[in-house]
Amino acid sequence: MPLRTVLLGTGSFALPPFRAVLESPHDVVAVYTQPERSGRGHHRHVNPVRVLAEEHGIPVHQPERVNAAEVLDQLTSMKADLFVVAAYGQILSKTFLAIPRLGAFNLHGSLLPRHRGAAPVQYSIRCGDELGGVTMFQIEPALDSGPMVGKVSTPIGKQETSGELMQRLADLSGPLTLDVMEQLEAGTAVFETQDESQVTLAPKISKEEGVINWSQSANEIHCHVRAMQPWPRASSSFCTDSGPLRCLLVQVEPESEADTRSAEPGQVLETGRHLRVATGSGSVLIRQIQPQGKKVMDAAAFSNGYRVTTDSRFE
Repeated sequence: MPLRTVLLGTGSFALPPFRAVLESPHDVVAVYTQPERSGRGHHRHVNPVRVLAEEHGIPVHQPERVNAAEVLDQLTSMKADLFVVAAYGQILSKTFLAIPRLGAFNLHGSLLPRHRGAAPVQYSIRCGDELGGVTMFQIEPALDSGPMVGKVSTPIGKQETSGELMQRLADLSGPLTLDVMEQLEAGTAVFETQDESQVTLAPKISKEEGVINWSQSANEIHCHVRAMQPWPRASSSFCTDSGPLRCLLVQVEPESEADTRSAEPGQVLETGRHLRVATGSGSVLIRQIQPQGKKVMDAAAFSNGYRVTTDSRFE
């Protein structure tokens, strides 16, 4: 028997699983998503979840506060079997969680209990994890702590960025969601308690965290650059004759076996097809770089344009 379902989500991560549910036999009675926000120049951002719901003829609700009494009354009147949540962006109250018959379930972009928090995909790459994944769990008031009902894992590519991994995990979330819903419908779902001793945290990334610490190892910097794409992007100051220049590092590769013991972290060791730069342990090869206000360029073009030598350094 199809489950009466309410979907709650906002970002692009929610699109593949929501599309899978919308195209399944389950009865989606409503979609809740954040109100549209204004960006630079007061342009209104298009909410892709709202667009998806409207394409399928599903009522869309965009309350400022999903825990407001009138919204909770509205949700209660829908007599939903379950809520499916993905990147919704609001704290959910105990009253909210008690509404659906089977509970409220969230899709989280890591293999819980690792990387609880707002930025699990970024931390999976930043921490050098070999495996990433998606966990579907029943929501409890504590942060990402509820019992798990489904997981899917995938190797993280050596050059994969947060944006690329996020899209792959979103695509994996569709089949996972339908599988869990089938188990909930049949009464066969297994609820696995999270091991609190294995918990790590993945708090929201700030813009300032994009700045590279050249005292880190080559591999740590490589992971940092990939984790910060597409936002806030890894950045560093480069010293030129006219003063410091802010640069975005687009592609770097670790070369940890190179002997850099006599070099200061951030010092340019080699120019040419790439820039080899010393780190706290080993060196990285910068393949692509974007000076502030300019287009992305390869290392050779940057070296020629800014007269980079082995006396130059990043800070």
